[in-house]
Amino acid sequence: MSKSLLKVITVAAAGFAAGVLLAPKSGKATRQDIKNKAKDAKKYADKQVDLAKDIGAEGLETVKSTAKRAKHEADDLVKSTKSSAKVVAAEAKKLSGEAKVRAERVSKDAKRTAEKVTKDAKAHVK
Repeated sequence: MSKSLLKVITVAAAGFAAGVLLAPKSGKATRQDIKNKAKDAKKYADKQVDLAKDIGAEGLETVKSTAKRAKHEADDLVKSTKSSAKVVAAEAKKLSGEAKVRAERVSKDAKRTAEKVTKDAKAHVK
């Protein structure tokens, strides 16, 4: 029960009690007043409970829809991330292939240069 509802009920009960104690009515009339006030208080409390239920239901629906939207956004993010990862992997593989080709070319050039240097060195040694 909320604090404000509790305050309203407390103030209403205090006012009712004061009214009963200060009213110059007979016992039968006072009992009837008490019965009527109790019915009124019950009706008021029932209305407040229904209002609280409605507010709670609206809050629950808001939480559910927000959670559903967040799930969809997370799913979209996962899909996007997977797609990006595939693109990056393909680019890395492509770069790896290009690096391999360059390394083979450099290796061949180095072998040719080594053979040439060896040949020149032998020619100068003779």
